[in-house]
Amino acid sequence: MEENWMILLQQKNQLGKVIETNQAAQKYGLVLSQQDAELILEEKNNALREQKRVEFGEGITPKIIYEFCDSDFIDQNNYVETIIRLQEIFYLYKNEMNGEITDDELLHLMKEQFELMCYGDLDYLEGTCLNIFAQAIRAGYQGYQRTGGYREYDRFDEVQRWDYDVYFEVLKELCWG
Repeated sequence: MEENWMILLQQKNQLGKVIETNQAAQKYGLVLSQQDAELILEEKNNALREQKRVEFGEGITPKIIYEFCDSDFIDQNNYVETIIRLQEIFYLYKNEMNGEITDDELLHLMKEQFELMCYGDLDYLEGTCLNIFAQAIRAGYQGYQRTGGYREYDRFDEVQRWDYDVYFEVLKELCWG
């Protein structure tokens, strides 16, 4: 019976920590209800089970929310679903990178790619950006440790990108003659 009490206390604490993120996220028009927070934590537990991971303390969810709440690609309409998916991706790649990368390094890498390479596309983040980077980590790459996970993906990006300035100039010519 005591074990159940401890689990319930930990869940209540985690729920409180997730709800506390509303203070920071409100600046960006994002708010989680009690029901939203409970769903996010339930899905986090499912992701942990699926990836055969264990988590102690407040968990990664508040860190994900703080890291991503200022994203241009997250709004109130997709907020809960995006946080749930980011949790799943996080735990998947903690395993894929063999635990070699810290939580903060992985979060910084995920956020930077989500914003600059993926333009909010979670499938591209999971299936391309993080997959390529995980391969580098498994092959022994450790350069990310110097940067804390920032500005690392360009070293491994295999996709040729378009130039925004050239694109905008062509768009202006097409639209405004």
